[in-house]
Amino acid sequence: MYRSIGAAVILLAATVTSFAQTSNQRGTMSTVPPEVAKDLAPTGKLRAALNLGNGVLVQKGPNGEFRGVTVDLANELGRRTGLQVEFVPFEAAGKVFEALKSGVWDIAFLANEPARAAEIDFSPPYVIIEGTYMVLVDSPLKKIEDVDKPGIRIAVGRGSAYDLFLTRTIKNATLVRAATGGGRAMIDLFFAEKLDVVAGVKQPLVDYAKTDSTMRVMDGRFMEIRQAMGTPKGRNAAAQYLCGFIEEMKASGFVAEALKRSNQPDAEVAPPATN
Repeated sequence: MYRSIGAAVILLAATVTSFAQTSNQRGTMSTVPPEVAKDLAPTGKLRAALNLGNGVLVQKGPNGEFRGVTVDLANELGRRTGLQVEFVPFEAAGKVFEALKSGVWDIAFLANEPARAAEIDFSPPYVIIEGTYMVLVDSPLKKIEDVDKPGIRIAVGRGSAYDLFLTRTIKNATLVRAATGGGRAMIDLFFAEKLDVVAGVKQPLVDYAKTDSTMRVMDGRFMEIRQAMGTPKGRNAAAQYLCGFIEEMKASGFVAEALKRSNQPDAEVAPPATN
């Protein structure tokens, strides 16, 4: 029995290797089933939403071109499916989710939060980043656990993953929302309203603190932000295909290389899905 299993594994590995080599020689992957292509791109173009508010995932190049791990994933998906990719940029994750109702995008790159998962089918995560706090250097708040206290006011970006998470989990502190989760809106709000804490993605907060000696980023994190690909509910064939696509992109090293190219060493490739 074990010999049979071993032979089957070897045959499968040889088949996958041969398929990958053939695909590389041709420059494109085999055409996906029609129902998958139709689900992914009902208009004929694969419209990919980009969250410009998260610099870990997407950046703008010197000529205004989009680049980063989400851009690379969208382009690779387009290459494999034979679909033309059209990028639809948004200033923040909350704006991406709001635009779902208008049907202007087919795939998006968002953190999988319950409020979003009610309307979006998500793949397993491809990247894990951290949500943490930034405070004034002389703030009495030293640890993550110090923040959720009565009277503490936290600046957050409206509709961001960390806003959704803190809305569910904060018991005593007060959330004060900036109009958007993009850019440094919550930092500007922190100063304008003389708030106690800024919540956000760790990397942008660390980058900001390097430019402002009056601020410091707390050690640790209050959440793990699990970034995934998503498609609107009801596109079952597309959703199933994206799950397999993301798992392959992680296992092959594609995601790790994309993060390296975009200079995001602190972002972590998500582990393989367990179900």
